[in-house]
Formats: sequence, C-alpha cells, structure tokens
Amino acid sequence: MSNFTDSIHFLSKLTFKKVGNACGIFLSYYVSRIVRKPIVWGYPITISIEPTTTCNLGCPECPSGLKSFTRPTGNLEIENYKKLIEEISDTTIYGYFYFQGEPFMHPKFLDLVRFATSKNLYSVTSTNAHFLTQRKAEEVVESGLSRIIVSIDGTTQEVYEQYRRGGSLEKVIQGTKNLVEAKKKLNSKTPHVILQFLVVRPNEHQIEDVKELGAALGVNEVKFKTAQIYDYENGSDLIPLSEKYSRYKKLPNGKYAIKNKLQNHCWKLWHSAEITWDGKVLPCCFDKDAKYKMGNTFSESFKPIWKNGKYQNFRKQILKGRNQIDICRNCSEGLKVWEK
Repeated sequence: MSNFTDSIHFLSKLTFKKVGNACGIFLSYYVSRIVRKPIVWGYPITISIEPTTTCNLGCPECPSGLKSFTRPTGNLEIENYKKLIEEISDTTIYGYFYFQGEPFMHPKFLDLVRFATSKNLYSVTSTNAHFLTQRKAEEVVESGLSRIIVSIDGTTQEVYEQYRRGGSLEKVIQGTKNLVEAKKKLNSKTPHVILQFLVVRPNEHQIEDVKELGAALGVNEVKFKTAQIYDYENGSDLIPLSEKYSRYKKLPNGKYAIKNKLQNHCWKLWHSAEITWDGKVLPCCFDKDAKYKMGNTFSESFKPIWKNGKYQNFRKQILKGRNQIDICRNCSEGLKVWEK
C-alpha cells in the first residue's frame, strides 16, 4: 500500500508537458542507439543537485568522507538554485538533492526542498540521518519532500562504523524513528522512507537483521545497494563474498572485473544531469571530480548547455566506444539495487 501511495504522489507531479518531454527523451534515446548518432528530443527528466560537499562521516569509498576532492568544495547558493529550478521545472519530473556530501549539512537545505515542492517536482534526498532531530524530522515532512533514503549499513555499532566511520547507529535509528513519528503526527503520507543497506563484506551477514529492523521501525521500504569500489581489480576487503550483492566478479586469474557488460549506450546521458554546488553541469554521478564539465548553469542557461556541442560530442563518444571514457570503465549502473 505504501508503494501505491508513493506512486499516486509521483503521478500528481506530472503534467502534459512533462509527459510529452519524457516521451521525446525516451524515443530519441532509442533512435540514437539505432542510428549511432546522438539525437535529443527534449530535456532531462531528472536533475541531481548537490547541496554541499561537506560530510560529518569518513566513509572509505567516498570523496566527501575521504576529503579527497580535486574540485572546489562548498555550499549551493539559494538564488542560483532558484534560477535553475525556474528554468527546468516545466519539463523536469525528479529533483534529486544529493551527489556528494550530507545534504542536511547545508544550512538552508529544507528551503531548497520547499522551493522544489512549490514548483511541483518529485523531490528525493539521501542522508546518514545524524541530523534528524524530532523538530527537524517534522520540518522535513512539512517541506513536502517526496522521498528520503536513510543509509544504515549495519545493525550493530561495531559493524556499522566499519564503513560509516565516525557515525552513530543510535542516531540513525533515532532519526528514522523521528521521521516515521513525524509523518504520523502531521498525518502525512510523505516522505516515502527507505532504509538503505549498502552491502559490503563487513555487514553482509546482517542482511536479514536489517529487514527485521526496517519492519520494526515502520519504514516504507528496505533496499539493498551494491558498493562501488574504486580500486577493485586486485580485490578489496569491502567486496562481499556473496556475488549476488557485488558489482564485481572474481576471474580465474584472481583479479576482479565488473559483472555487467559495458555497452556503447547510456540512458543517463539522455534523461539526467548532475549539477554541482557551484553550477557545473556533469553528465553522470560517476564524475565525482567534475572532470567532464559541459558548462556552468549559474553563468549561462541550462537548456542550451543540455544540447551544446560538448554534450553532444560526449554522447557521440558513448555511442562509439564507451570503454574509452575513464568514468565509464568503473560504471556498474543497473547493478546497484538487487533486492527489496
């Protein structure tokens, strides 16, 4: 029933123009695959916006946690953000408020969400839940946020902190409880609360435990996500022993490889874009250091960037030889979520 309610909420965000745009993007993507030439009929269905690069944790495979960015760090400015949303809200359906960093560390994060709500976007964020006090949880519900992903990654503190370094499982559980209680108190169906478990070797024995915990907390869903490992070829202590929950497979020579076949097309290049806190337009969430900047939407309009020569050349390269692009070679899109 909760998934049905979420679907109804999503449908309430649609307009004829948004549906028409989505159809154009979907059709042009498949035509591009057939003719091997980038054709784009429309604008992105999804925009991912980075509120901040700051994070309170030190996760080992995260640039924010490792403080290892080669690009500038900072917080999204409200006025620049509003200008972008004003431009794209007639065709965009989803607004994802995360890329790198912990969104709730942006001092005015919920103002970003409220503005997206006012522009009829289906808004989503992902959080480590350390800042979800009782009052903050009520503000989240009042903001109109459509969906929130709570990262948990362990059902005991000892296991949780092996990946979520510097984190408190108690705060995650309490923050999740606060969200569920706030929805009840305010008689709200939103946000749709997902407890997400990133499966790595230290926690894979707790998969059944987190299902039970999710049921006890009263969240809408429990989802499992496979982990991206940067240096995976020689193996890693984070790669699960169960291949079901791994993006990688062990080869006869002892090396590791990505399980999925790297094909010369990518849906992301047609339906979504990443916007960094300082306005850089990126083709994909795997471009964490903003190596492939298509333009800057805070100094020029977004829609011309979406179809400019640089973007089209990148799409052309994807269609010609995706394995020639470094950020694509560790791409495991489609292997992220295995089970609910």
